[in-house]
Amino acid sequence: MRPSLREKRAFGISEVPVNTSFEAGYLVSVNSGWRSIRPVIDSQRCIGCQQCYLYCPDGVISVTDGKADIDYDFCKGCGICAKICRPGAIRMEAER
Repeated sequence: MRPSLREKRAFGISEVPVNTSFEAGYLVSVNSGWRSIRPVIDSQRCIGCQQCYLYCPDGVISVTDGKADIDYDFCKGCGICAKICRPGAIRMEAER
């Protein structure tokens, strides 16, 4: 076996962390207002699959009571969460 390959291991959803592993305020600064679009979550359609949380490059999505929640202070508005959301619970809208 090559040393670069890891052993495949099955894991359950209970092993996925609920929030980011750091306090965002310590490592990044608040969004400086350049975001032109932002994600908005429809809580009725959110099924709590946590895919948006797992794919968010900035780690601004958390899951509270089985529903996704976004910290807009640090969201860059990239739209990855909206693209990955299979139930269509996240849509991008113009910044107010």
